[in-house]
Amino acid sequence: MLVLAMTLPLIAGVLLLFIKPRSAAFRGWYVMLSALGTSALAAWVIFTPGDHAFTLLRLTEELTISFRLDGLGRIFAGLAALLWPMVSLYALEYMEHESGENTFFGWFLMAYAATLGISFSEDLMSLFVFYEMLTLSTLPLVMQGMRTQRVHAGRKYLYYSMGGTALAFLALVTVAEYGGGNFILGGNPALGEAPLSLLLPMFVLGFFGFGVKAAVFPLHGWLPTAGVAPTPVTALLHAVAVVKAGAFAVIRLGYYCYAPSMVAGTWAQYVCLGAAILTILIGSAVALRERHLKRRFAYSTMSNLSYVLFGAMLLSPAGLEASLVHLIFHALMKIVLFLCIGAVMIKAHGRFVHDLRGLGRRMPVVSAVFLLGALSLTGIPPLPGFQSKWLLAEAGIQGGVMGMIGTCVLIISAVLTAMYALVPALSLYRGDSAEPAEKAEPGWRMLVCLILLAVILLAVTFLSDWMVSAIHGEFAFTL
Repeated sequence: MLVLAMTLPLIAGVLLLFIKPRSAAFRGWYVMLSALGTSALAAWVIFTPGDHAFTLLRLTEELTISFRLDGLGRIFAGLAALLWPMVSLYALEYMEHESGENTFFGWFLMAYAATLGISFSEDLMSLFVFYEMLTLSTLPLVMQGMRTQRVHAGRKYLYYSMGGTALAFLALVTVAEYGGGNFILGGNPALGEAPLSLLLPMFVLGFFGFGVKAAVFPLHGWLPTAGVAPTPVTALLHAVAVVKAGAFAVIRLGYYCYAPSMVAGTWAQYVCLGAAILTILIGSAVALRERHLKRRFAYSTMSNLSYVLFGAMLLSPAGLEASLVHLIFHALMKIVLFLCIGAVMIKAHGRFVHDLRGLGRRMPVVSAVFLLGALSLTGIPPLPGFQSKWLLAEAGIQGGVMGMIGTCVLIISAVLTAMYALVPALSLYRGDSAEPAEKAEPGWRMLVCLILLAVILLAVTFLSDWMVSAIHGEFAFTL
């Protein structure tokens, strides 16, 4: 069932590229059934007891393509399974304004398969293979329609991604050489036999290599540029698939291959923490200056993904738990914001912050959902963003000098977030739009997606204590 969950969207995507149906209705049913069927299979695997271990291919005695589901994999796969069908429904309406819908949805489904492959990987080699597949399947999505700007963005994305995987490959070779590639929470004991003089530089290379997709400074340049892609793509790039895959891989490296105690207190930890803290500050500051909506929230993603990396690089149980909570909450908050921006772009033709002024009357549902997302991202109690930032600050205070510095930066970033997120959200309800006063809401498919996501975001507010307790029980380990 685990392999079937990955195979279904892969085959469905490939077939769509060859079948190329002309009927929009048939394509819509095909895409939704494929996405919902994949999510149903993933949910069955996630909620069924056991690890569902399976070896697909054995390359050598040490290198295999193997799958096994653990707590971290369940979180990442669960996010994808929850959000992918909703974004697919949204995309069916959004892509009516674009060309090449069959090609788009074919690669869209294959990217779903690659994301689940990353979630289900048993070892670093398997993760690396699907990590590359994710790059190759999302590249055509960024370049959709082959417009000049999108081709440029796609090339930049590819160059950054391939450079990052080259760095990560060095870490993979080192880990595999000493037999530490299998994921074990708390670290693979086999790596304890390797010299730290080799392991620590490779850890830093792995952090920055996987950190390319997580947009860690100074390797973030591809992310704002990729905002020219269709909004369903940027929503998944920023909320689920690509940037979260980078953070997920860093956590796998730091907690499931390396023992956290092996890196904690060393120069390698300080380098990685310093990069995350700097990225938080730079991302928030640049987002405040940016007037283009997509680019503003792209820099916001850059900053918030380093919240996740900051928590992870504290290399403590509290840091890991806070990191995972923010990973989940940020996915929900950011996908809401990007999908609202997409609705504004195609229905009100707004691309800049000043274009939102007075749109609350013309787009009441979109505006209300956008405001909810902005309040959550800012961290207004009791919404999800507040809870995850609180946990990160608590973990930072326990994390020594670098942790305290990071906590101070989190507070500064929270103030900047309030400015860059709430200003456009509140401007929706101030002044009059330059456009006529008639309604400009999107169609039912986009509205259903936005309303469902808003309901989920509100539900998470009331379920956060249960979620944090579940994560604490799953990821408690001894340093």
